[in-house]
Amino acid sequence: MTQHAFDESNLKIRKLFPTPLVSYQLPDFEALNQALSAAIFAEEARARGVQHSNQGGWQSAADFATWSGEAGARLLALAQDMARSLTAVHTADNTLVHATFDWHFNAWANINRAGDSNSVHGHAGAFWSAVYWVDDGGRGEDPSVGGDLEFLDPRGLVASAYRPELRMRIEECVTAGCATTEAARSGTLVMFPSWLLHSVRPFTGARPRISIAFNFGL
Repeated sequence: MTQHAFDESNLKIRKLFPTPLVSYQLPDFEALNQALSAAIFAEEARARGVQHSNQGGWQSAADFATWSGEAGARLLALAQDMARSLTAVHTADNTLVHATFDWHFNAWANINRAGDSNSVHGHAGAFWSAVYWVDDGGRGEDPSVGGDLEFLDPRGLVASAYRPELRMRIEECVTAGCATTEAARSGTLVMFPSWLLHSVRPFTGARPRISIAFNFGL
């Protein structure tokens, strides 16, 4: 019997049950972010804020839409459009149609200063969640300031439970069983499933790190 050499080029790989993390860089975001920053700092001065996943820092109530003015309305409309573009509705005749409905939503602002972070959490009761970075706190110029958004593999330990040093040598599967991060970048909106557990790593920058978080559901 002829012994055939293994030919890696013949491999067919399906990546089952992928979890999306979608990012969108707003064009010409500087003026928008200036208006958002002014509104957020004014709300921080007015309201004590709430305590949820935030370890230090300031978090507004989930009423961003009521006090963020025209700039907030523009951002919320864009985020709604993004959530719709990523969603299909499974109909009774077993087809998928593009979502056109208006989402129910809530949104809140966050200010993290040196030493602040957010513990691991998910957003129950929503379908999509999102974060918009008004100011990355200097992360774009100096990665050492931290404050990265961290996502945990929803399947748990998987591969790393067997031998922690082993990795799947497959594109986009290297972090299976571990965590992966997304660096803050001013003017960027990221969206992900609301059940995906996430946290914000400790931030050490001298400039406040300002973000807006959203939930979208029905």
